[in-house]
Amino acid sequence: MRFEGLLAGLATFAMIGFFHPLVVKCEYYFSERIWPFFALAGFAGIFASVFTDGLLSILLAIFGCTAIWSVRELKEQTRRVQKGWFPANPMREAKSRLALGKERLAVEKLAGEKRAVAGGE
Repeated sequence: MRFEGLLAGLATFAMIGFFHPLVVKCEYYFSERIWPFFALAGFAGIFASVFTDGLLSILLAIFGCTAIWSVRELKEQTRRVQKGWFPANPMREAKSRLALGKERLAVEKLAGEKRAVAGGE
């Protein structure tokens, strides 16, 4: 009997099961900006599958396609977080609020300098 098809199916199921929580965690900790790593891993898997034989080739191609699909899922995960379906990383929100506050202070400082220059002339 040949079990390559069954093993490929089980591997596909396992890889999808592995990548789903990985995408959720990566979006939580790194945001969707980590997508190039998934794309690179996916293209590397597909590229390597072309140069191997048998079951290993199949598994590498499945890995590559799953990683590339995860790029799309990262963007979808960001939308799910925005809708409130998944929790947002509070540290990332605090950093963005802090950056926004610094930006606002810089704008106010620049406006104050312009008023001082305009008033001094």
